[in-house]
Amino acid sequence: MTSKNVLLICTAGMSSSFLVSKMQETVKMRGLDMKISAVSASEAERKLNTIPVDYLLLSPQVRYLKPSFEKSLENNQPVIYVIDQTDYAMMNTGKIVDDLV
Repeated sequence: MTSKNVLLICTAGMSSSFLVSKMQETVKMRGLDMKISAVSASEAERKLNTIPVDYLLLSPQVRYLKPSFEKSLENNQPVIYVIDQTDYAMMNTGKIVDDLV
């Protein structure tokens, strides 16, 4: 199994870094090979040009960006997934990881 790169796009914040930490714990507990990182929406394009991304997660606050990411990434498109608002708020990383695998 090859490692999967997951990039979480958010508005800026603290909650996304906490979510990434919890997701990393979930992935480790399940024995999955995923590298997870987060960037703000303003940093996303730069980051997407510097690392390979298999899964692009959008926090509920930036779900409106999905069409622009689909268009800009159409030649090398990762799976783009908008995290459910309740799962994001409850830090339900088990469900979020389940939705990816």
